Amino acid sequence: MDAAHPDDPAGTSAGPRLRRTPLAALAVGTLAAAALNASWAASAQASAPAPTAVTAAATTSGPITGYESLCLDDKSAGTANKNPVDVYTCNGTAAQTWTLSGGNVTVFGKCLGPTGGGTANGTVVDIYTCNGTAAQLWQPQSNGELLNTNSGKCLDDTGYGGSGTQAQIWTCGDTANQQWVMPTGSGSGGGTSGLDPSVAPGGNFDLSLWELQLPTGSAGDPTTILPSQLEGDNGFQDSYFYTGTDGSMTFWDPENGVTTPNSNYSRSELREMTAGGAAANWFAAGTTNKLSATLKATTVPGSVCVGQIHLGSGGSTKPLLELFYHSNGEIEIGIEQTPAGGNEVVYDIANVPLGTQWSYTIGLAGSTISLSINGAAARTWTASSTFNGYGMYFKAGDYDQTSGSSSTVGARVEFYALGISHS
Repeated sequence: MDAAHPDDPAGTSAGPRLRRTPLAALAVGTLAAAALNASWAASAQASAPAPTAVTAAATTSGPITGYESLCLDDKSAGTANKNPVDVYTCNGTAAQTWTLSGGNVTVFGKCLGPTGGGTANGTVVDIYTCNGTAAQLWQPQSNGELLNTNSGKCLDDTGYGGSGTQAQIWTCGDTANQQWVMPTGSGSGGGTSGLDPSVAPGGNFDLSLWELQLPTGSAGDPTTILPSQLEGDNGFQDSYFYTGTDGSMTFWDPENGVTTPNSNYSRSELREMTAGGAAANWFAAGTTNKLSATLKATTVPGSVCVGQIHLGSGGSTKPLLELFYHSNGEIEIGIEQTPAGGNEVVYDIANVPLGTQWSYTIGLAGSTISLSINGAAARTWTASSTFNGYGMYFKAGDYDQTSGSSSTVGARVEFYALGISHS
């Protein structure tokens, strides 16, 4: 991960349960907006000015308007990490359509934050893959300021600059160049505004490092779609992988779909690739590797796997890690104990109601596995030494954990942000 966006803090693991197939389990708590608001307030500096945090709707979308009626703007509608954020003449484009949700301020599925995770006066702001770090958390204030809770500084129109000036953070002073009109419109079903519903998923998401596996094809040989076919506004989409009405990257997976030779379950799922188009196969020793996503599951017959660390080279067809979402809202992580598989230990993590948007960051650094949900402190586990020397790759999407003969029963999962990093 780029140093500009710090790693999630370390946490501790909870008690395990041994099993291979998902069972009904104990929920360990609902991640409520009230708890997030409490953490925002606690992180603000004691010297912050009198204005108080504003209790806003769960998700609001639209322009953010500031000094001299200029709009907060994703410069040139760029979607690359570190793309500058400036103030610009309001023009109603997607580059000026921001979503406030869960403390994040997003555009094109990327999060606003001070570059480098900086906290000093004058640190400019940019967009970056949402990664659950405190540097990407913001809290609107009653006087119109937008407080970056990690730094205790406010979003600032640099030097009262004109159109095209990059924004920064600065000590909150209740000045005109720190007062913003926040969006008041509701997001579509909790989705992330700025995602264009009129284009294929590849027009909203960088799919240059992903291959798609579909629940179609012939027995034991599912259809795969290459990165080059997925990219761009007119990239591949069909009834199993498409752009939702809120711009989400939507995966649909019926339980009677075609499976791989090593699974009884079908999937509509992305597999990590390299920039050169080869199957990704990275090694965890001496590296930090993360998969981050914002998503919601809208249809789940039993449970669905929405993220994986899978084994590459080394002779095993098993995952090291699977992240499960259940129809009752329970989130669990399953960690295999050996490359041979069949001995997965499952841990209860959290509970998020069906149809509710949430975020995760899965990490593997050396032998340390980590998982953060909705930006909370990461919990960690130690991977067995039996995995040493195995290559790895990430998977994300909709891997339904039920099988049957129905073409109408299955899992549907919608993604609003997706990113990978290796450092």
